[in-house]
Amino acid sequence: MSASRHSGTTDELGPDEPERDGPVGPDGSDLLAALLDGMDAALCAFDAGGVVTHWNREAERILGWTAAEAVGRHGFAGWAVREADAEEVEGRLMSAMEAPGRQVHEFALLTKDGGRVLVRTQSAAVRGPDGKPAGVYCAFSEVHTQIDLERSIALSEALFEDASWGVVLVDADLRPAVVNAHAARSLGIGRTSALGRPLGELLAQGVEELESALTHVLAEGAPPAPAEIWVSVRAPEGEQRRCWRCGFVRLASPLAEEPVPLGVGWLFVDVTEGKQGEQEASLLRFRANQLHRAARAAAECEDPREAATIHLDFALAGFADHALIDRVAGGPVADAEAEGPVRLVRVAATPSGAPGPSLLTGAAGLPVRYGQGHPALQCVERAGSVRASAGSVPAEKAREWAVGRQWPADAVHALCAVLRSRGRTLGVVTFLRGAGRSSFERSDAVYAEDVAVRIATVLDLAGVVDRE
Repeated sequence: MSASRHSGTTDELGPDEPERDGPVGPDGSDLLAALLDGMDAALCAFDAGGVVTHWNREAERILGWTAAEAVGRHGFAGWAVREADAEEVEGRLMSAMEAPGRQVHEFALLTKDGGRVLVRTQSAAVRGPDGKPAGVYCAFSEVHTQIDLERSIALSEALFEDASWGVVLVDADLRPAVVNAHAARSLGIGRTSALGRPLGELLAQGVEELESALTHVLAEGAPPAPAEIWVSVRAPEGEQRRCWRCGFVRLASPLAEEPVPLGVGWLFVDVTEGKQGEQEASLLRFRANQLHRAARAAAECEDPREAATIHLDFALAGFADHALIDRVAGGPVADAEAEGPVRLVRVAATPSGAPGPSLLTGAAGLPVRYGQGHPALQCVERAGSVRASAGSVPAEKAREWAVGRQWPADAVHALCAVLRSRGRTLGVVTFLRGAGRSSFERSDAVYAEDVAVRIATVLDLAGVVDRE
């Protein structure tokens, strides 16, 4: 007779059974022993009389008792349980023979070296061929291990159900495998509709950066800090530009001997409003600083016209590509005196070739050939700012649009601000942007008006000086 010491099962070959020729596969006892020893949970079994019949390697790891030492003992009394607790523990375990389903208990077991381990057990009856209880099996694990597992499961369920930030499980092919409710709302799509789809179908912009981050996490692991990624979401109402602060964790199978990547856990929160507020605050600080520096530099100019170009040059930084100053021909015009069409004369302009400081022009005093309805003329007539743009047109059409308005050929967006001083209109300052910049917005007009007030003041001073 041979015995499998790890599981306590026996393997007998009857005297009349013929020997098999050739390779022989594992018999039932070998397979059972392998299955029991490969389990992650500790397992033991008792026959109807309470004698230990099976004991696997996980049980040996937790308590220190080997299968050879455990199999054949009656109950746990005196070796795996204190004598004082043995009757209660045995009663709980063996009661499973008469109870339906599984029973869960917690109690302390003794290790071979005399220590105590609090375990959580699940026990159930083992039925014989006649359907009657023939024994009990008991699976157990350390309580703290079970609690850690339950916490992990609870955390996972909470993240994918109730989390107030987006959680997406991305598989190794960079496709969403699980999406929580918050992430689905952020993507503008149902939770099931997003599964298995390429990220390029969900996002219009920012896909390359996001996929690069996911690929890096799969290969190298999680980055040390969250990353802020700007994306455009393909929402039903149109593309929406959003900034997501993203965290990534690599997911690996705990069952493999070597880490096998299961995908990436991607967590994100929308910080668009905060980022836009930071950008606006930074822009306001920069523009206020430019106005301050321009005022300091202009105060050192003897010629007021040169001071006007100083204000123009400082305003251009990060704001526009070209700028022009046109004054009203014949001198400032009060609102009550405006009669007939207004003519404008070029006073200063940024150089059309290489970058450099603005140049004073208009020595001949010839009016600029602005056509009817030109934004600069509208600005004078309204005494307010005017914005204009070529729109989304081919480059040749945009060039014609700019040249037809007497502006540099690469201009695509324009902003005209009126020059007013002492209740009179002195002219217009025009800021121009190329195709590489966005169109002017209302906040840009406010800044242009601040610059225009300073330019109008020094031009008004220049007129006073000329009269003297």
